[in-house]
Amino acid sequence: MPAALPVPLYRAAQVREIENAAIQRHGVSAELLMERAGRAAWDAFRATWPNAERVSIVCGSGNNGGDGYVFAQHALDHGRKVRIIALTAPHLLRGVALAAADKILGRGITLQSMSAGALETADVVIDAVFGIGLDREVGGLWRQAIESMNTSRKPILAIDIPSGLNADSGRIMGAAVHASATVTYLGLKVGLYVGEGPDFAGRVLFSDLDAPQGACEGVVASALRIDLDQFRDRLGRRRRAAHKGEFGHVLVIGGDHGFAGAARLAGEAAARIGSGLVSIATRPEHAFAISAARPELMAHGIGSASQLGPLLGRATVVAIGPGIGQSDWAQGILGRVLESSLPLVVDADALNLLARDPCRRENWIITPHPGEAARLLSLTAAEVQADRLRAVDALQSRFGGVVVLKGCGTVIGDGGGPPALCDQGNPGMASGGTGDVLCGVIAGLVAQGLDRSTAAKLGVCLHAAAGDACAVRGERGMLASDLIAELRPLANP
Repeated sequence: MPAALPVPLYRAAQVREIENAAIQRHGVSAELLMERAGRAAWDAFRATWPNAERVSIVCGSGNNGGDGYVFAQHALDHGRKVRIIALTAPHLLRGVALAAADKILGRGITLQSMSAGALETADVVIDAVFGIGLDREVGGLWRQAIESMNTSRKPILAIDIPSGLNADSGRIMGAAVHASATVTYLGLKVGLYVGEGPDFAGRVLFSDLDAPQGACEGVVASALRIDLDQFRDRLGRRRRAAHKGEFGHVLVIGGDHGFAGAARLAGEAAARIGSGLVSIATRPEHAFAISAARPELMAHGIGSASQLGPLLGRATVVAIGPGIGQSDWAQGILGRVLESSLPLVVDADALNLLARDPCRRENWIITPHPGEAARLLSLTAAEVQADRLRAVDALQSRFGGVVVLKGCGTVIGDGGGPPALCDQGNPGMASGGTGDVLCGVIAGLVAQGLDRSTAAKLGVCLHAAAGDACAVRGERGMLASDLIAELRPLANP
């Protein structure tokens, strides 16, 4: 049966290293690995669609197609009605894939070509077209096959990775199978968790194919999956004699004309996550409204950077950027904050200002979305999304500190090893203000004494978990302020 999902994430080349090590160093034959892969796909199929009787298997020309032929053997053994659609004639196959095809042909199965209506009778379709080695745009017969699977409106189980999905970036290579579930082998692929991966992979299942543990030795993961359960021990009970001074003082700076709500969201998130005190420095005309709406937030009207001194003197950490804009007022304030030695969380337009006048600092956390990351790196957002892990490395190398690249598959890098990737959260969080909430959450955790890397990772996980709790009532229409109500129970496990 497919196993629990592991923590490490690998690029395609690294998975091939693991496979080669299993074969060459540990003596596991390629034929046995293919047999196990086909069996794991069958187990995933049977567990996911136990009542499905008719299965159509679309097989390509490589080992992924071979896995499909092995799957077909198990389906026949268990009395399923099997149709195999071969995109490549069997005599053109090589190695273990050819051997797997010969076995199925020896059982009297007739291979068919992809044609209109070829998938109509299937209860489930098996995608065994392309594996992780795809490095070109999909076209011709291959693209037609992928589009036929997608338009069949049948549940699809993808073997190893949805065909047409880049295993490293999650980019669609011209066309990709929109799978209901994906059973993947030996190592989780980065591309299943970034870019379009989560939408096209469906539910991800995993099998290590019983490869020896030593096969992974020397292969450093490209990223590590994180979730809230990994950080439960950082949110223990407080001492009975504790006082607010022990839990830090967050200073949120932002809220230019028309954007007071962003600063308030960040401040309230910092308070709800457990910061002892929260102050807000904002435009003078916004201060009263913020304090009136949430009296626990100490809002101060700041007309110029020269007025920040006393507030900085009392702060434990500064969160700068929510709603700050890019005016002369904002630029002056950011310059003053950068003169201080306080730990910082830098977000939103403060990042756009930083892109104009870059500097490096070790005691900050920067939290760009792909557009802001692109400006910081002088790239396009598409280039950032094409390799999110590399973008985080570049940001950390250039700007120092801890980098949180927001988005589907938020990536956190601190320069000290593989970046972390949070695969939680949901599309309902794609609304104005959710980034301000995250900024406040991370700042609130820093204020309570967590190191910057842990605060960033835990903050991302708490934020995602709050979004998922909200999504129980529906994703569409979720507001950033809805997340704040969910933070308190999550921060008190």
